[in-house]
Amino acid sequence: MIKLIDIEQALQRANQITPKETTLRPSAVLVPIVEREQGLQLLLTQRSDHLRHHAGQISFPGGSMDRTDRDLIHTALRETHEEVGIPDQLINVLGKLPLQPTISGFMIQPVVAHIQEHYEMRLCEDEVADAFEVPLDFVINPANQSHSYRDYRGKRYSVYSIPYQKRNIWGATANIIVQFAKLIRPTDF
Repeated sequence: MIKLIDIEQALQRANQITPKETTLRPSAVLVPIVEREQGLQLLLTQRSDHLRHHAGQISFPGGSMDRTDRDLIHTALRETHEEVGIPDQLINVLGKLPLQPTISGFMIQPVVAHIQEHYEMRLCEDEVADAFEVPLDFVINPANQSHSYRDYRGKRYSVYSIPYQKRNIWGATANIIVQFAKLIRPTDF
């Protein structure tokens, strides 16, 4: 079973990676971890069905960097508060994962954080239809991850999918989870 100390040590190694310059739009997501009696949980959201981009998809709280954001960590914290109502005071940032480019033109900075277990959610219904927790040990287990390739605009992309109950975690969110898994459990890959 993964513990918070394992995650913190792995993130210290990852934070030594310098991001490359890019023309992709800067954005950030929070990879929120909640410690429960049954083990660590990952908090995910399901985007509202009426959204123009990525409607209905499972995602982490996050979005594009605003001009007023100090940095991408601030972007992740701001977006988390806007989307699910969790204030900064209940969030302890543990570190950053390597940057994740997307086929839709974003460069995502995943920010891993520990969320205090007594948080209360207030969903922004314009953006988020639902929010739920999944066991971290389940989603980082390679046996629960399927891999394929997808062609888009003349390029071939690696795509992961992680079915969980009646939901399918895929695309950039699943890629971030797999990247996180490889960092904290490198011997499983």
